[in-house]
Amino acid sequence: TAEATSDRTGVQEELDAVSEYLKGIEDRCIAKPETYEERVARRDAELAGLREALSILESETSFLQQKSRRTLRGTK
Repeated sequence: TAEATSDRTGVQEELDAVSEYLKGIEDRCIAKPETYEERVARRDAELAGLREALSILESETSFLQQKSRRTLRGTK
């Protein structure tokens, strides 16, 4: 019965380790619903980034493409 107690202790330790590992995986993999405040903050940050990109594009005139007079061979 000392052997059975030793076996039970070993199995319990293994079960505890597997349960802890499973909890860690579940915390990382199971999607949690986003709160309203988090959605608003994410949307506001995205809009700010888009506004900044638009202002950069509007202010940069050196990147404007001029109409090219070149044509491909065989086209008229």
